[in-house]
Amino acid sequence: MASRAVEISPAFGLSLAIAALILGSAAMVAARAESFALAAQDWQALRFTVLQASLSAATSSLLAIPVARALFRRRFPWRGMLIRLLAAPFVLPVVVAVMGLLTVFGRGGPVNGALAWLGLPEVSIFGLHGVVLANVFFNMPLATRMLLHGWQSIPVERFRLAQSLGLPPSAQFRHLEAPMLRAQLPGIFAVILLICLASFAIALMLGGGPKASTLELAIYQSLRFEFDLGRAALLAAVQFALCAAITLAALGLTLPQGFGAGLGRRMAIAAPTGWRRGADGLAIAAAALFLFTPLLAVVSKGLPGLAALPNGLWPAVLRSVLVAVVSALLATSAALILAVGAARGKIRVIELAAMLPLAASSLVLGTGLFLMVRPFVTPETLALPITVLVNATLTLPYLFRLLLPEARQLEADYGRLTASLGLPRRTILRFVTLPRLARPLGYGAGLAAALSMGDLGVIALFAGDGGATLPLFVQHLIGAYRLQQAAAASLILVAISFALFWAFDRLGSHYADA
Repeated sequence: MASRAVEISPAFGLSLAIAALILGSAAMVAARAESFALAAQDWQALRFTVLQASLSAATSSLLAIPVARALFRRRFPWRGMLIRLLAAPFVLPVVVAVMGLLTVFGRGGPVNGALAWLGLPEVSIFGLHGVVLANVFFNMPLATRMLLHGWQSIPVERFRLAQSLGLPPSAQFRHLEAPMLRAQLPGIFAVILLICLASFAIALMLGGGPKASTLELAIYQSLRFEFDLGRAALLAAVQFALCAAITLAALGLTLPQGFGAGLGRRMAIAAPTGWRRGADGLAIAAAALFLFTPLLAVVSKGLPGLAALPNGLWPAVLRSVLVAVVSALLATSAALILAVGAARGKIRVIELAAMLPLAASSLVLGTGLFLMVRPFVTPETLALPITVLVNATLTLPYLFRLLLPEARQLEADYGRLTASLGLPRRTILRFVTLPRLARPLGYGAGLAAALSMGDLGVIALFAGDGGATLPLFVQHLIGAYRLQQAAAASLILVAISFALFWAFDRLGSHYADA
């Protein structure tokens, strides 16, 4: 019993530190609330927030199923590149991505042009459907990658056995794939739901009016235009309570699949032919068209400005890369400690602490930390360290949710064996944990680096004129109406974000296949 308590102590101590950071920041914000009565427009913002988040999460999760399944069982040229590029929308800076969506789905875009040619009425990208469309664009690739990891976690020997027994694809789905989906889909839905609840920039650009205002947007308006700190604090407290309730409800949604241990071999699986082959091809083609057309629009807008880049760009690039890499390493290390600790110790406090950052948006967390440090030091002096801390904290739940199912499966397969052999933790980490979790670790680190690279919320609260990161530098260019230079800087931001994601993801895949 004593050795087991020592083993989970790092994860438990880290859980307490994360809980103190999140709850302390939320308490600092809530302490500024002057009233706890919501006005009519506040209730409207709450209803719209829940509605758009629920629709977005359900649509993203359901559309990801056929795409992930097709990518798992089909082999074709450039498949690996396509899988890595699926992270492009999620890691794309929101402002840049929305510009691409407006280019494609806006009034003068090709979609409405095709509808006009067919004699059909135009569709507006603003309002509820525009917000849901943008959220699906960002989060469906994330759900696809998470489900793809779920399919890859099913031992290949199970598929070979099913095929040798002559089971049709429908029976294979019922006995092998459906249990994996039941284990992973609820957790994926909960993560995307929490992401969409804090979709501030999307609602700001595509909301279309007071009826399509979210809680995040209402907080921003209270601070920026009305300077009503009491109302902003109240709305922030409501948002934190809503996200915290969903986080609590999401605990335990991801369960071990119960397939048992495989041999870890890579063997080709015969994919079904006939109409299923065509359906898989259609799913992959439709997803690629939907996701990559706005990205191509962003590239076409940014290329002309690369010939005249603004002064001060490269120092901002260096600061952003430094923040992104350090944040990714911190988030990945913390997620690994917490996932392994939760799988071994089965302590709900660890899982709760790992998911708790989803309850606090960057706006709430950054404001709380700003209020904490302002009486003691000038916030500008801590701009980069606090940005690293907040970015690592906010990306932690995604990495934890990605690692937890496989960490639980790893513990079920090898926990008793390693314990009976008395292997030290360092040996288990090197020869068991890291090889088995290398692929999701690499993907998660790349995701964290790219998200941190494009973050704007926290650094805007702390950074002075000389400490801007690349997203803040782009915002300054847009504010100065230097739109061509802003488009070029945005293209560089996108390229570096993808490069960081690609490098980490490739490193994880290489280590897993070694």
